[in-house]
Order: sequence, then C-alpha cells, then structure tokens
Amino acid sequence: MRRSLLSSLRAHMGRLVAACLAIVLGVGFGSLAMIVHASASHGVNETIGAQYKGVDTVVYPDQVAISPADIAKVQKLPQAAAVVTLTTTYMDVAFPDLVRGANVAIDALYDTQKIAGPGTSSGRLPTATNEIALPARTAAKHKIGVGQSLRISSYDDKSWTVTVVGLLDDSKYVGSASAVATPAAVKIFDPGAYTRGIALAAKPGVSQQQLADAAQAVVASGLTAFTGAAFIQHEVEGLTHGIDVLGGVFGMFAVIALFVACLVIGNTFTIVIAQRTREMALLRCVGASRRQVFSSVIAEATVVGVIASAIGVVFGVALSALGLALSREFDWGMPPVPLHLDLSSIFLPLLLGTLATLVAAVVPARRATKVAPLAALRPEAAPAAATKAGVLRLVLGFLLLAGGGLLLAVGAMQHEVLIGVAGGALSFLGILAIGALLVPALIRVIGALPARGGGVPARIAVANAVRNPRRTAATTSALLIGVTLISLTCVGIASVRKTFDVSMNGQYPVDLMVTTYKEKMPASAEQQLRDIKGITQVVPISTVTVKVGGEDVDVTGIDAGKAGSVIHNAALSDKLKPGTALVTYPVMKRLKLEDGSPVTIGSGQHKVTLTARLAIGVDPITTTSADLAKLAPSVPVTGFWLASDPKADGADVVDAVEQSIPTVKDLSVQGGLAERTSYTKIFDVLLIVGIGLLGVSVLIALVGVGNTLSLSVLERTRENALLRAMGLSRRQLRRMLAVESLLMALVAAGLGIVLGLIYGWTGTSALMGGQTVEGGVEYAVPGTLLVVIAAVAAVAGLLASVLPARRAAKVAPAGALATE
Repeated sequence: MRRSLLSSLRAHMGRLVAACLAIVLGVGFGSLAMIVHASASHGVNETIGAQYKGVDTVVYPDQVAISPADIAKVQKLPQAAAVVTLTTTYMDVAFPDLVRGANVAIDALYDTQKIAGPGTSSGRLPTATNEIALPARTAAKHKIGVGQSLRISSYDDKSWTVTVVGLLDDSKYVGSASAVATPAAVKIFDPGAYTRGIALAAKPGVSQQQLADAAQAVVASGLTAFTGAAFIQHEVEGLTHGIDVLGGVFGMFAVIALFVACLVIGNTFTIVIAQRTREMALLRCVGASRRQVFSSVIAEATVVGVIASAIGVVFGVALSALGLALSREFDWGMPPVPLHLDLSSIFLPLLLGTLATLVAAVVPARRATKVAPLAALRPEAAPAAATKAGVLRLVLGFLLLAGGGLLLAVGAMQHEVLIGVAGGALSFLGILAIGALLVPALIRVIGALPARGGGVPARIAVANAVRNPRRTAATTSALLIGVTLISLTCVGIASVRKTFDVSMNGQYPVDLMVTTYKEKMPASAEQQLRDIKGITQVVPISTVTVKVGGEDVDVTGIDAGKAGSVIHNAALSDKLKPGTALVTYPVMKRLKLEDGSPVTIGSGQHKVTLTARLAIGVDPITTTSADLAKLAPSVPVTGFWLASDPKADGADVVDAVEQSIPTVKDLSVQGGLAERTSYTKIFDVLLIVGIGLLGVSVLIALVGVGNTLSLSVLERTRENALLRAMGLSRRQLRRMLAVESLLMALVAAGLGIVLGLIYGWTGTSALMGGQTVEGGVEYAVPGTLLVVIAAVAAVAGLLASVLPARRAAKVAPAGALATE
C-alpha cells in the first residue's frame, strides 16, 4: 500500500493543489495570529520588566492613598535593602510651538543603587531644583534640545523657569514617559504630589513573597503589596488587555478560515475519490481490504496535511515578520516589537492544519470503502437526488433554522448577546444543512435570465450547476461563509456607528464648546475660529452667573435662529425658543424642577420666568439671547459653539482650536468631537481589519470554486467533447463554465448579503439595545459596500473559471471521445 500511496500522490497531486492551497492559507493565517499575539505580549512583558528591574515588592494604592505614615513604616522594614517612593506631579509646560501649555507628568528621582531608574539618551539627569529631563519623544515632538529653558506652571498659577539638562531614553516605554526632576524640585512644584507607589528591594536571603508579606502587614488597609513579579504581571495585564482581545479576534478569524478550508478540503477529497472509484475498486479486486483502502486515503490526507501545513507555518512566520517590521514604521506609542516564536505558535497551527485535513478526509474515505468492487467497475450512475440521509439532513436543517431564528429574535429583543450568537450559529448551520435544496433552487431563479437570453451555453450552464446539488451546495457554502461574515461585519459596524452617532448627538449635541475663564473674547476670535480647517459653523454665546432658586448657576444665551446649525440633536434645538430654558438633569434635581415646570432666573428687576425643559450635553441652563438680555443687558461674548466637518480629522481640529485665540490665557475646549473621532477611527480600523481578515476565507472559498470546476471539467470530459462535436465552439464552452461559476458566486453573494443584513441588525440590537441614552438602536444598510462585495464575488467567480475553462477548451473532441 505504501507504493500505491506514493504513486497515487504523484498521479493526483494536481487535483490536490486546491486542497493544499486552502490548508496553506488557513494554517498561515492561524500562525500569523498566534505569532503576532505572542510577539506583542512578549515585547510588552520585556518592556515592563526592564522598567521595574531590581524591584522585589511594590506597595500599590489600590483603594486608598499612600500616607507619609505608610512610607515611614515601610522604610523601617528589616527585610528591605532599599525603599524608594514613586512620586508624580502634573505641570503645565510652555513649549515654544504651542500657544498654551501642555500637561506633562514629572516624576521625582530616587536612589538607583538597588532599583533601576530612568536613563538618558543625551545629557544628564537633573541635580538641582531648576533642572529637568524630558522624554526624548516629547522633546523631539516639540523640538526641544539640551540646554533649552522652559516655563512650567502649577494649577494654582505659580510658575518656574527650568533648564532641560537631559533627554530620557523612552524608546522602550509603553505610551508616553514622564519627565523627571529632583525630589526637592517636585516638592517645590507641588507640595502634595501624588505617591503612585513604594518600591522595595529585598535583602539577600529574603524572597519577594516574604518581603511583600512583611510590607502588607504594616501598611494601611486598602493598600496592596505585590511581589515584583506579580506587579509586573499586574501592569502587563492592564496594558495588554487590548492585545489579548486582539489575539482572540485574530484567533476567531483564523478558526473561520480553517473551517472554510475544511469545507474545501472535504469537497476536494470527495470529488477526487469519486473519480478514483474504479482505481480503488481494482485495488479491492486484487486483494486490498476495506481497512487498507481507508488507511491509504487517510495516509494520503496526512501527507498532504503535513506538507501543506508546514508551508502554511512558514508563510505565517514570513507574514508576521513583515507585519511587525511595518509596524515599527508607525508611532503608536508602543515600543518596537521583535518577532517572537514559541512552540505553541509553530506546532499548534501545524497540528491543527493536519487534523483539519484528516477530519475533512474521513467522510470521503469511509464512502470509498462502501463501494463493492464489481459494482464500482460498472459505469457510475448519477447520484440520487433524494436519499434517506438527505431527507433527515433537510429535516434537521429546517429545525435548526427555526430554532436559531427564534433565538435570534429573543436575543435581539432581550438584548442578550450570547443568545443572539447561539441563534446565529444554529440558524447558519441550518442554512448549510438545507443547502442541497436551497442553493439549486436559487441558481434556477437567478439562472432564468441568462438561460433565456444567453443561448444554449447558458442553459447548459444552469443545468450543470444544479446537476449535483450536494456538490454545488458544498462549493457555495465555503464562499457563503466568507460573504456572510463580511456582510455581517459591514452591516454591524455601520449600524453600531449610526447608533453611536445618534447617542453621541444626545450626549454631546455640540461638537465643540469654546469658553474663557474671567476673560473677554477678543473681537477677532470668531473669525480666527472660522479660519480653522474643519470648522463649518461658529455661533457666539454669552454666559453669566445668576441666582436661580437661591443658588448661583451659570446661564448661557445663544441666538435661537443659529442654534440649530451647531446643535446636532434636532429635538433639543427645537426646544430652544423664547420663554424656554434648557436645564441639565443635575441642575433640575438640585432645584427640584420637573420637565415643563416654570423656573425664575435672576433677582430684583433683572429676572425672568421661563419654562424648564430637560436637556443633556449643554450648559447648566441655556436660554435664547433675547431672554438672557433681560437678565444681563450688556453681557459680552464669552465663548462660541462650533460645528465641524464630519470628514475632517477631529483630533487635528481639536488641537487647532486649543491653540487658537493666542491672546486668551485660559481657553476651555469641550465637546464630543474628540471622543466621536476616536470611536470613528476605531470603527474604521475594525472595518478594515475585519474585511481584510475575512477576505482570507473568501480567497480560500474561491479556490474551492475553481477546484470544483476543474474536477467537474475532468468528470465531463466526454460530455464536453460531445458538445464540441455537435458544434459548440471553444468560446461558447468557456462562456458556459463562466456562467456556471458566476451563478454559484452570485447565489453565495446574494444569500450571504441577506444573512449578513439579518445577523448584523439582530446583533446590533442585542449588543447596543439598552446601552444608548434613549435606549434606541439605529439600523444601517451600507449599500455601497454590499454592492462592492457582490461585485467582487462575481468577478472572483469569473476568475475562478478561467483555468478550468482553458483546460476544457484545449481538449480535442475526437481525443476526448476516445478516452475511457
């Protein structure tokens, strides 16, 4: 059997190329996910570990602040060789390139004989109270060099001039590093500076756990004493939680790709073994047992799986190295991540790829042993359209579809994500189970138009596409999975984004609110704001502090006619009219008001009674300018409400606004633009990553479509030759196969998009229902993306037919008819 196996592999390797390619892509993608995750986690572990080198115990302010008494008690521990206090303050630093200062963290230096401290890339560490060392990345961003002077200010308007004496090496820091100054300088800047922890080094012979236990025994309740290793892990978990989630997402997509590969592999082996029925029957006739035939097929699948999986692992390692190299070109606030290979990221994908191949080959191998030798030597009959197993499968499929649909509805209405996921999985399994009935029916419906106007080749293509329902269903299932998931991703993200936008409009109805503290806006301020790229509307406001119900409350006035141009919430802007005051919930609760009740603002002759309306996201009390004029007739402009271009980069717009109006010392910039922009970027990244990752499964599926057509061409060699002999041209033969492939691709794309819409909408309802301000969910249809998905699937289906069509067209009619 070994010789038979080797000869079989040599003879049929061309037919197994598609299965090999599917395995390579699936395993390669799994390796990529695991290697990138391992490299990122290992890189962050190494980085955090380097920052806390020499630390055996850390006292961490978990629930309460660290007091001087706690520090004194820890310093007296006999088990500690060194005790350093980790102190941080936050100061405004006036960088030359900024109109107003930027908030910078400044750490106090400590004794580094036992515990590692910051190092410099140039210059030296501070030794005097008028010296400071900046992180190298911060200095480069603001073009600051060693020897340059900076002005720093505290929250209580005290300021000092300091000299930059060194640049800290922050190349391996996660996020932004802190500046450093002497302990005496930090005490001058901020006498009550925040103590973020106490680091201890143990004496020889004292373990980390013993030192941590001793520290825990003397500090106040609410403080936690970590061992050095445990604290590093604590910090890593806080920073790598996103990486772990990313690894889970990558792993999920890798499993999807491997599952699609299994469908392609199983379909390939089914067809290859069906074509080798006579060959296997001959082996049975010359003495091979059923067990030997089964073993030969499994051995063949094992060889194919191991070789293809090994190539896939190499492919994944190469992609990981390339991806990590490219990531170093972008400043993401993360240290450079080197490629890290461990046994699990190498051998686990190899094992899974091989096992997936074996699992996919088991059913075809069992089918090969059930054919009697003499029966197999007869001409093969067309497969039965209905069998007992087929009927049971259809019944099970409809039950799964009904049960899954019910769970989907419950998950959407009850806002239960897990129930919705279970319903989606069950209903999709039901779709796959009834595929042999559903897919041919859809092909007939879609194929009616080309069959009517495409002539004989189109009619034959429709008939060929539905000739073997189970094979057609298996072929389209792989593509259906990819299209459904991509459509689900697009619809879900679009719906979540629309829901989020509506929710943001409720929480932050104004993009940006620009105000001053105890200052007057210059006359040119409005034009300066209008000149900022990305700002579309600027409406001036005036704010005064008046008596309301015996309390001092800020009241803002805005032109009612212009308010709608900067307030995104139409319902809210409609409420703002003369005689009405928009009151936030905290103010309403404090003043014991209800929506619609009257409220008197002001005192003496300058007072007005208005109708209170509940509002969210605006100033404490907002009225029209006319009503505010009754309270303060000559109130100046104290700020502006701004609207921005949705296509503009929100972060850039916020930065530009913060650096505008240089004559104003204290400028407050608030609003939902920055948060809205950050979430929009997240949605864009998720969409790109999701489509890119799921595209791998679509690529694998298209390999399966091409493979099915190729094997179908081999099966129908005589039939195609007869058609050629009856006058069908090579061009018509190629068109026939193109139409057949296009029909399968369009059915998979159409059904996948419909399922994507259903799953995307129900998933959004389950995920976002009850999470928004008003509890509503917005559904979106990303029409352009869905059309592109269908077009790509159609084009890819046509491309998948090119090689099989060329192979079929090259066969001479007479030669094909002469073959056995």
